[in-house]
Amino acid sequence: MENSRILPEFDLLLPASVAEAVKMLSVYKDKASVMAGGTDIIVSATQGFVSPYVISMAKIKELDYITFDKATGLRIGAMTTLQKIADSPVVQKEYPALCKSAAINGTGQTRNMGTAVGNIMRASPSGDCACAVLALGGTLVLQSAAGTREVSVDEFFIGYKKTARKPDELAVELKLPPPATASKSAFNRITRTTLDLSKVNCAVSLQMKGETCTQARIAMGAVAPTTLRLKKSEELLKGQKITDELLKKVAASVAGQIVPIDDVRSTAEYRKDVSGVILKRTIQTALAQ
Repeated sequence: MENSRILPEFDLLLPASVAEAVKMLSVYKDKASVMAGGTDIIVSATQGFVSPYVISMAKIKELDYITFDKATGLRIGAMTTLQKIADSPVVQKEYPALCKSAAINGTGQTRNMGTAVGNIMRASPSGDCACAVLALGGTLVLQSAAGTREVSVDEFFIGYKKTARKPDELAVELKLPPPATASKSAFNRITRTTLDLSKVNCAVSLQMKGETCTQARIAMGAVAPTTLRLKKSEELLKGQKITDELLKKVAASVAGQIVPIDDVRSTAEYRKDVSGVILKRTIQTALAQ
């Protein structure tokens, strides 16, 4: 369907609290879409894809926060904008991959409206914050009338634009674990233009002991139906001194783990050709911090 300035009809609901939003979801379930910043759902609406009910979280100010504790890690409320995350000194220092994924996400206007939790909930395989969070190992806090549960990001993306969230659950918070001693992280991407969606994106989180990598988490997006972990590449790094020769092996390991497609932004062949290079550069960026 072609884009239109005329949106399809829907009922806009404006809860003033998490409890009120959860109550609405318990009634409307999969007939309702949840809107945080609206940077994705409004685009979908212009293409004719919208639920009969849209639950806007605009009035739920209690979900706009960033807190950090060295023992428990980072907590980001579902209404915290990408720009606030990018500007946060603690995110800049402790979670460089997340900081960059937020800082280069869209335009200044969209960063001041869009949220990291919303980017993750959309479950687009090209989602930049989703890629960074998968590398960092976060969890999503989901709330329903039955209570609250946490889902690891490793188990959250179950298909193309599909997540483990149940229809009556509201995503209220993103949690990231405290960074380990000597940990490093980085995010990188390739786009057609600076403000475009990623052709390929990549994030790494490395735990180092001197020049040796003791643990690694690697995520890559826009190369499969979901953002995915590159576990074979992680194993190549684990327990090894990171050298140029090792990085060549790690880069070569990527192509066999991804299943890219041709689309309007790139081709499968190009994505396979550059994915290893992007991973190598992302690791080098993390190590250079």
